[in-house]
Amino acid sequence: MSFNSNSFQLPINDIIPDIQTHLISGNTLIISAPPGAGKSTLLPMALMDEPWLAGKKIIMLEPRRLAARTIAMRMASLLGDEVGQQVGYRVRFDTRVSQSTRIEVVTEGILTRMLQSDNALEGVGMVMFDEFHERSLYADVALALCREAQQVLRSDMRIVIMSATLDMPQLTELLNAPAIQSEGKQYPVEVIYTGARDLMMLPEMTARTILKAIENDEGDVLVFLPGEGEIRKTQEILKRQLTNIAIHPLYGQLAQGKQWAALQPDRNGRRKVVLATSIAETSLTIEGVKVVVDCGFGRTLKFDPGTGLSRLTTIEISKDSADQRAGRAGRLSPGKCYRMWSLADHHRLADHREAEIVTSDLASLVLDMAQWGIHDVYQLTWLTPPPKGHLAQAFETLHDLEALDHNKITPHGRKMAALPCHPRLAHLLIMAQEISLAALATDIAAVLEERDPLPREVGVDINLRIEALRKYRAGKGDNRALARIEKIADSYRKIIKIEVDNTPVDPFETGMLLVYAYPERIACARPGNNAQFQLSNGSYAMISHKDNLAHEPWLAVAHLDARDGQGKIFLASPLNPKDLAPMVQSQDTVIWDRRKGGIVATSDLRIGSIVLQSKPIQSPNNNLRIKAITDVIKKEGDLLLDFNDEVIQWQNRILSLRRWNPSENWPDVSISALMTTNEIWLTPYFEQVKKAEDLKKIDLLTVLQNLLDWEMQKKLDALAPSSLTVPSGSKIKLLYHANGNNPVLAVRLQELFGLAETPRINKGQTSVLLHLLSPGFKPVQITADLRSFWDKTYFEVKKELRIRYPKHVWPDDPWTEQAVRGVKKK
Repeated sequence: MSFNSNSFQLPINDIIPDIQTHLISGNTLIISAPPGAGKSTLLPMALMDEPWLAGKKIIMLEPRRLAARTIAMRMASLLGDEVGQQVGYRVRFDTRVSQSTRIEVVTEGILTRMLQSDNALEGVGMVMFDEFHERSLYADVALALCREAQQVLRSDMRIVIMSATLDMPQLTELLNAPAIQSEGKQYPVEVIYTGARDLMMLPEMTARTILKAIENDEGDVLVFLPGEGEIRKTQEILKRQLTNIAIHPLYGQLAQGKQWAALQPDRNGRRKVVLATSIAETSLTIEGVKVVVDCGFGRTLKFDPGTGLSRLTTIEISKDSADQRAGRAGRLSPGKCYRMWSLADHHRLADHREAEIVTSDLASLVLDMAQWGIHDVYQLTWLTPPPKGHLAQAFETLHDLEALDHNKITPHGRKMAALPCHPRLAHLLIMAQEISLAALATDIAAVLEERDPLPREVGVDINLRIEALRKYRAGKGDNRALARIEKIADSYRKIIKIEVDNTPVDPFETGMLLVYAYPERIACARPGNNAQFQLSNGSYAMISHKDNLAHEPWLAVAHLDARDGQGKIFLASPLNPKDLAPMVQSQDTVIWDRRKGGIVATSDLRIGSIVLQSKPIQSPNNNLRIKAITDVIKKEGDLLLDFNDEVIQWQNRILSLRRWNPSENWPDVSISALMTTNEIWLTPYFEQVKKAEDLKKIDLLTVLQNLLDWEMQKKLDALAPSSLTVPSGSKIKLLYHANGNNPVLAVRLQELFGLAETPRINKGQTSVLLHLLSPGFKPVQITADLRSFWDKTYFEVKKELRIRYPKHVWPDDPWTEQAVRGVKKK
């Protein structure tokens, strides 16, 4: 029996016939529908009996686990079924599907794994991307892979992209697909801008805004905050002032039962305040909400390919996110949204949120692509292409983990890709099985994936967490955070097929396993710097002087935050230096030592960047010497090379022509571009370079001029001459600007007598800016219109010049007076 969506009065019904018509003949469709339109629940059920499905499943992707479970339960209840019958869901470590399941709601990483095991998705007739505006990394990867499968293997498979806020023109052009828009059933929402807010005082200021909303408005209040920390602080403040109102937190790590409580009306009929992260922006309906309080901030992980570390960063939300949040107040009735910023601040917000692919660690993406046999990820269709720096870092990491060899996936890499975790943890789990430490590895992986179950005051030793987990398993204590960790550890044990282990932990074994996951984070204590460590990737990190691990000579670091020049360690384990013996390598190192001001060459025993022993080399390898020079020039070549005024003017002439004549292919000779490419044009002049003084001796102007062939050099002199001859016969230098502003000709006024028109260059297309000087070379006038100056301004200037320079001739008629360089006899 077909599902009849018309029995539900929701706006999506108005466009379902158009959607059905488009999907009969087309295989890709974009749908924009505001919150509450019914796209996430009614639309999949309305399409599940379409003839083109031919008995195949519908897969619908949701960015978040809570939304996936909630939507699946809602659809199942509308069909009068249990979850797992016609409608089911798959989220990480939790699956409710059966042979009769026709609609599967999955989180995005699940679909990627389905594609890995079956490139063609043979049993799937349609993939629906819900809430695509969130632009999660997995959604972008899944879309790219689905498009590839559709174009190469499965032209019959439909792809539907849905969201409340989408950049529709960009999507329709990229996917060459039509777009259908639903007007939705959005009640009016009154927006109030409360003015500036202070991130340091965010919980206090948010609590004041909530109290104002409670006093002035009706209905439950949904509050958006960046993360759990701000939620907890705001909750504590409100508890002291609100006695008859239910206060519920809502965030991803919260226990499932508490998440459900936040979504449902209060059992005792009280008003409700829900303090939520951006998890509440999506498909969730929170009953009774009529007021939204939006602090305007969110939290995201940003990856730095230079350090290989991710930093949790608080950011301002975009306009589309602000609209999505405000819309939560108008889903059931007219509502109100308090925005904790000014209208002026709102105008400067970005229109759309930044795609996660731009800021994320891409190791999982690269491994997924390699599993598919794709070595060049740019051959796929990307809404936002992956950044090259992040990709390079991901490839390097995967080679270090032995998942790739010459960018092709290895048998070990295939084993890693089969595990439902980050490649680093997958490598740890596999290697641990080879040395009979699999049980310890499952505990480590689970602890690393979840929020820290112990307070920070305990210290950074990860072994304390593992011991607490094992005591919890033995029935000693009740800790919800440890319960979540144990659930993940148990899932890993089932995958690997091992028994639980509650024996005491050997910290050195933990450290050795962490090295498998983070080989670039082996940390050696810095001599004379208590609690400061150098990492094998070259960066530095520290822990508290009072920490139990502060005096350890070697650490394996698991979690740290990249901060200004020095990271802060959050989780680590002691290392036995004997276990590091296989990692010690002999290497000749040639670097440019800034303090010594030149080349330093040594023969080293090292672990990555950590030098264990070093001996000087008198005659270093020439290729290493040249590389050391090119590397330092990339970083500080503007200081090391002789960028004198002549060089800068030569650069500015060409940079001006690049702006004035963009079609003429003038090279980018800016300092940043030259330094980045210095190994191409500068290395022939490094033969005698050993110290900083040698670099200063290089005739940089001559070297740079050789970048232009003879014809281009002549063209440069013709279009942007270095100087102009003025009526007095003097040759005056022009002053050019890198930004393409009109060049300046600074010349004494009496040298221009008789000249009517302002000089022009660049085939007459660009006028110079005249800085007219007194005989003492002091500015008297700036003009780009010499004729107007002679006619109108000269006579005022002349009065002052006659007084200050009485020996010079200041004629009444500058048009007929002969131009002179110096004093003309009267």
